[in-house]
Amino acid sequence: MFKFLGRDLSALFFAVVLTAVPLVPVGQAEENINRSHGISIFGEPKYGPDFKHFDYVNPNAPKGGKMVVGEFGSFDSLHRFILKGDAAYGMIQGPGPADFTTMYDTLTVDSKDEHSSTYGLLAKEIEWPDDRTWVTFTLRSEARFHDGTPVTAEDVVFSFDTLKDKGAPSFTVIWKDIVKAEVVAENKVKFTFTKSSRELPLMAGAVPVFPKHYWDGKDFTESSLDIPIGSGPYKIKDFEPGRFIEYELDPNYWGKDLPVNKGKFNIAGQRKEYFRELEIIRQALRGGEIDFWQENKAAAWADSYDLPAVEQGVLKKEWIDYKEIQGMQGWYLNTRRQVFQNQALRQALNLAFDFEWTNKTLFHNQYTRTASYYENSDMASTGLPSGLELEILEKYRGQVPDALFTEPYVVPVSDGSGKNRKNLRSALKILKEAGYRFEDKKLIDPVSNEQVAFEILQASASSNRILNPWLKILNERLGMNVSVRVIDPSQYLERIKTYDFDTISLNLPQSQAPGVEQYHYFGSEGVENPGSFNFSGVNDPIVDELVEGLISATSLVEQQSFARALDRVLLWGDYVVPNWYLSSNRLLYWDKFDRPAVLPWEGARLEYWWIDADKASTLEERKSSLK
Repeated sequence: MFKFLGRDLSALFFAVVLTAVPLVPVGQAEENINRSHGISIFGEPKYGPDFKHFDYVNPNAPKGGKMVVGEFGSFDSLHRFILKGDAAYGMIQGPGPADFTTMYDTLTVDSKDEHSSTYGLLAKEIEWPDDRTWVTFTLRSEARFHDGTPVTAEDVVFSFDTLKDKGAPSFTVIWKDIVKAEVVAENKVKFTFTKSSRELPLMAGAVPVFPKHYWDGKDFTESSLDIPIGSGPYKIKDFEPGRFIEYELDPNYWGKDLPVNKGKFNIAGQRKEYFRELEIIRQALRGGEIDFWQENKAAAWADSYDLPAVEQGVLKKEWIDYKEIQGMQGWYLNTRRQVFQNQALRQALNLAFDFEWTNKTLFHNQYTRTASYYENSDMASTGLPSGLELEILEKYRGQVPDALFTEPYVVPVSDGSGKNRKNLRSALKILKEAGYRFEDKKLIDPVSNEQVAFEILQASASSNRILNPWLKILNERLGMNVSVRVIDPSQYLERIKTYDFDTISLNLPQSQAPGVEQYHYFGSEGVENPGSFNFSGVNDPIVDELVEGLISATSLVEQQSFARALDRVLLWGDYVVPNWYLSSNRLLYWDKFDRPAVLPWEGARLEYWWIDADKASTLEERKSSLK
């Protein structure tokens, strides 16, 4: 499944098969039609048709209270579904624990304690044939948009067609095998597919639905600051471009009592304050101007919160583990650029990065080195290929590196001294064998006959302390000319959308069940098309075939085997200099929140938390007593 435009849509693609009722469609040959409140890719359902709520929520959580969170960057648009403009956070569900507000409901919604299941939200019933070549969704009669108008099948079809034709390019990539959506009754919509697929019915359920009447006379392709109409639990209350956006819980939200929503969306108001520097956000937290922050910097976690408020528990500082799959965080090397088309250079850059010294000296040993595109999961390749994974890869023997079959992929390891001599000797050997040469202490590219030079693009200078030791080695020891350029966050987003960069640092998030979004990440269609997440420009027919195999898998074992094979081929391609990961949330929040005892696999998320009225009423007094 996938995360798109900041929203974790992966969950919306899984659901549980609970009942199967044979039907005979008019004018068609007899086929077995399944009916259920959900649909599953693999396995049996955890939650039955009469379930009351998910296990990781408090169904009796009180509604109310307000919170303020900090966001990095800026925004100039309230239109989240196109590339143009820099849209505000919170309009669709984002990956961070605090980014839970959502204005748009989807046909189905995921559970967070199963590998791959989703349940009806806008849809009260799902129907599909055994071969999964189509799916229908029957809408709930009570579903309403914020303006009180009913959500209809026509709105669903309009949303799908508009997003696929005029939305961000990733919609076209992800939904390329959904042939059409059509109204088959006032409250029923049918999606037809190009092929039999276990995943496509669940993908169709992830379509965010917006009202057709709202967009009459408006240009969907243009960014806008008009407040949109949605159908989800939150509405925009107020905003000022670049400064803040405030959401409020809709007291008339049509779906508040559904089992899939019980115990969720408890905080009545959420204000997102925008800041241009991460350190300013930390200052705002320490000063009590914001209520919640997920710390992303190890040094700040270790050194920036030695405060009486933390010591006395008024400002909570918690390390909360989670089981969520981790994507590949690293420096993505844009192979569209000539400088990175030689794999030898990409290998050398990896060898030159001294993670062990960095982790010890700068990160207080908080991190683990990333060694997979599906880190922290059973999808990650390990050791040598075996079993079904080996069978899959045998087809490509002679087209992939021979070492892939005989050597486990291992990220370079140093002695942690900061000298990294062994790995640098290996890097120099690889470069010389590939035709690189030294002239006047400069590393000369064998194709351009110029010094190897590239730029690392960033939206903040906060990572310079990590980059500088690596750059010093590349420039002084390996004769390159590598620089860092920091630009405005809005410019940064625009440039990565169009692949106008040499190198960037980011993480490609993964879901618990990787699927069609892998086209978006690694498919060759994304090499030229702006807006994909194929930042390294992977252009390999083998990768395309492995992605197709992963998506077409008919069992969890097959899915895992294709994921491991894909992971292995990507790793041996050296498209990224892997960074590090953390299987925990580092959270800081003022003591006015409470949360369920059982955590979902994604760990801490304010979507399931609530504000404790007693704690909130005494918080300012407790803050004052610290002074």
